[in-house]
Formats: sequence, C-alpha cells, structure tokens
Amino acid sequence: MNTTTDKPAKRSLLAADGVAAPLRHAVFRRIWLASLLSNLGLMINGVGAAWAMTQMTSSADMVALVQTALMLPIMLLSLAAGAIADMYDRRIVGLAALSLGLVGAVTLSVLAHFDAITPNSLLLFCFMIGSGMALFGPAWQASVSEQVPAETLPAAVALNGISYNIARSFGPALGGIIVAAAGAVAAFVCNVLLYIPLLIVLYLWRRTLEPSRLPPERLRRAVVSGVRYIVHSPSIRIVLYRTLVTGIAGGSVLALLPLVARDILHGSAQTYGIMLGCFGMGGVLGAVNISTVRARLSSEYAVRLCALAMGVAIGVLALSRWPVLSGAALVLAGIGWMMSVTLFNIGVQLATPRWVAGRALAAYQAAIAGGVAIGSWLWGHLANVVGVDNALLTAGAVMFVSPVLAIWLRMPSTDNANTDPIDALAEPEVNLLISSRSGPIVVEVEYRVNPDKARAFYTVMLQVQATRQRNGAYGWSIARDIADPEIWVERYHCPTWLDYLRQRNRSTQSERELHLKAIGFHLGPEPIKVHRLLERPLGSVRWKDETPDRSKESDASIAASGGSGV
Repeated sequence: MNTTTDKPAKRSLLAADGVAAPLRHAVFRRIWLASLLSNLGLMINGVGAAWAMTQMTSSADMVALVQTALMLPIMLLSLAAGAIADMYDRRIVGLAALSLGLVGAVTLSVLAHFDAITPNSLLLFCFMIGSGMALFGPAWQASVSEQVPAETLPAAVALNGISYNIARSFGPALGGIIVAAAGAVAAFVCNVLLYIPLLIVLYLWRRTLEPSRLPPERLRRAVVSGVRYIVHSPSIRIVLYRTLVTGIAGGSVLALLPLVARDILHGSAQTYGIMLGCFGMGGVLGAVNISTVRARLSSEYAVRLCALAMGVAIGVLALSRWPVLSGAALVLAGIGWMMSVTLFNIGVQLATPRWVAGRALAAYQAAIAGGVAIGSWLWGHLANVVGVDNALLTAGAVMFVSPVLAIWLRMPSTDNANTDPIDALAEPEVNLLISSRSGPIVVEVEYRVNPDKARAFYTVMLQVQATRQRNGAYGWSIARDIADPEIWVERYHCPTWLDYLRQRNRSTQSERELHLKAIGFHLGPEPIKVHRLLERPLGSVRWKDETPDRSKESDASIAASGGSGV
C-alpha cells in the first residue's frame, strides 16, 4: 500500500463516517458507554494492585509482575476464547467472562478488607481478573461488526480504543486519589461496582442470531481451525509479529511506571496516577486522530512513525527527573501506542471473515498481551540488574529500531480485501450413504490448461493453495499429467464430510474471485472435472448396499452451501 493510492475515496469515506459515527447506533452506544465504565474500574483496580505491591515489596520484578499477571491470561487463553466466541452466542460468552472477572474482583476486595492479601494472592486474583478479560475480549471485539455497518467498523474499533484510553486518562488519577484517601481496598471495590453496568447492558442486548446450516465445531477442532487460518494467512501473521514486538518494547512503560513514580520522580500514589493519566490522555489523542492518519499515511508508514515517536518518548522518560517533562513524554508515548495497536486491530478485523473473526482477534490480543507480559517480566528483571532508567533506555532503543522489521514484515494493505461470504452454491452430488463423520473426503479438481500459460496458472494455484488450507483443507497438492501436459489435477482432503461442508462454506468473495481466476485458465467447452471421493483405508469397507436412502439422511449429511465451488 502506498500513500497516494485511492486517497480521494478514502478521505471521502472518513469524512462521511468520522470517529463518532458508530455512536449513532443505539446498541453500540449503550455497550460503549458501559464498557467505558468497566474500563474505568479496571484502571482503578490496576492502580490499587500496583501500588499495593509496592507497599508489600521493594522488588522491581514483583511490581512488574502485576502487569504480567493481568496480561498473561490473555496470551494463554485467547485462542480458546476466540474459538468459543465463534462457536457460541457472543453475548452469553461476554456475560460469562464478566462474571468470572467479577468473582475475582470481589474476592480480591474481601481479602484486602480483612488485610489478608499477600503478594502471591494479589498476583493470583489479578490473573483471575485477567482471565475474565481474556475470555471477554474476542467476543466483545468480534461482535462490534454486528453492532455497526461495515463502513463504520474502523471508527468503531478506534472508539473502543478511545473508551479504554479515556478510562486510562482519568482512571489512574482517580485511582491514585482513592488509594491515597481510603487504601487499595477502596480501589478494588470501585472495580466491582463498575462491572455491573456492562453486565446489565449485555443482558438486555437482543442479539440477532444468524442460524448456521452446520453444527458448531468442537473446541479443539475450532482452535485448530483458527490456528490453521492464521498460519496460512501471511497478512495476519505479519500484523501479529509486529504487534508482539511493539508489545514487548512498549510494555516497559506500564511495567516500570510505578517505579518511575516512586524512585525517579520520588512521588506518591497520586504521582503514579497522574503519570498513567498522561499516558492515557495521549492514547485518547491518538485514537481521535486515527482516521486522519489512515487517510494521509499507509499503515506501514504510520506504524513506523509511531514506533519512532515511542522510542524517543521512552528514552526521555528514562532520563527525565521533572514530572512535567515525564508527563509530556508519556503523552507522546500514549499517542504512539494507541495509534499502533489500533492500526494492528483494524488490520486484523478488515482482513478476517466472520467465521474466524473471534479467533483472529484472539490471536491479536494474545500477541499484544503476550508482548506486554513478556516485556514486563523482561524489563522488570533488567531493572533489578541495571536500574529503572537504564532498562527504560534499552526498551526505548528497541522500540526506535523496530521499524527495521519492515524489510521482512511490511504491513499489508487491506483496501481491496472483501471478506463477505459468497452466495450458496449447488449441493454436491451424493449417491453414497455417508454421515457427517464419514471421511476422509478427498477432492480432486481436473483442469485443462494451455501449456503456454502453465507458469501463470501454477502461480495462481499457489494462491489458491493458501485459501484452501486456511479454510480447512489438508494435504493440498497440484500435479501435471505426464502423458497429457494440458491436464493439471488439484488434490486435497478434509478429515470428515462435515469438515468438507464447512470448508465450502468459508470462502469469501475475494477467495471466490481467485478461484474463478484459476478456472479461467481451463480450456474447452466442458467444465472442470471435480471428483469427491470417500477414502477407504484397509479394513474400513462394510460389505452391504450403500445406496443412500435420502429420507433417512440427516441435513448435515447432504447439505452444502457456498464455498470454493468444488
């Protein structure tokens, strides 16, 4: 993607649908306002937890582990959470996730009230609250597309970032005041109370369910499907790699900021809250201006600029001994951080079809949270060895040089991606009695191609390979007939008949256009030949009449809908 392509059209779109456009939709507006309160509670809780840890121990790595405890569950549980979000009603998943976090918050409040909290128990219940966040995140983010039209989706993603950073702007300062006035227990209780509005709004949301013609995948299979989709989607892999690196380097700010406030600026809980507020205020400024940045710059150039700005800001934070200068550096770091993670988030959402949206967003969350968790642990240990200021200088240097990754991992363009599902195709012919568990199903597609166009056809088929594999095909191959060089045979298999039907359902408009491009190479008046074979391993054949009685077949046994056309 360059900085000039389709610029007038993009500017027009952004002007018509600015960052506030999604708030015109009542469901999104209610959930957004409730999530703002929930994020505010999480920020207040984070201040209380971090400051409580500084009061219980002087160890830099234990203080940094508070952020690790909150973020590590997102890295560990996100893929399973994403699969659950794609398999079940996202509203119900969100309610269950919030309930888990609420239980952790209530327990933490009770222990703090009775002065029974220890460093280990604090980390444990931070981990439990983080687990609720890990389960809630993919369901919440994947449901945004159900709350607003597609043209306002980027703005809705940015608004969700604004919600988090408004909370970050005011929550830490408020948390510092609450902790100073009434102790950490008051901060934990505030978090409990601010869970409630979001629980109520989700409970009252009457989500429109789109019935599936096929039963949901089992959890293990759904996780595998999500991983395979990501592995065979180069654009998503690149975004995740860049997200992970940004999280590792940028995680130094949140992990070491309590120590910056206490040891470098010689401040109190209020100082820590104000510094966090400056970072959050920068985040709000970054999110508000994300539409302008996307209109003027490509994703790659915007991410590079953000990384350079964050690198400089972290370096200034390490060297500054004046709260005003440190606060200004944190505003700049917040702008860079928010713009980066929003660009990564938008890149994943626009490149991912609905059937796997929860799992792709979960992978994104795992990348950012895993980066922060790993970074927090790394910078905390480094701070114990070389000091907080030197650890921050190292992190700033890593962030500053991270744009070099563009040599190998350039941010992809999603301007022309079309992830809408295709219309249903005709059902495949079935004259054998099979069930949803019958398999493996082997698919062979025979093309007749002009030998002069063999290289061009082969190049297109390599792109087709990626679409087949990320949608559920295994063992893909392409072969050429040595007796008749015009004949090419594409071959792949799916574990079961039901898996094959899912694979057909998953193709998007863009993928269908690619498949039609491959079919366009086919010569002759006859269409391409498609063979669907039920593989029969040795000893598996039952010697009886297998002519199907269609009156007894289940819908899943013979149903098929839109997909690859084969």
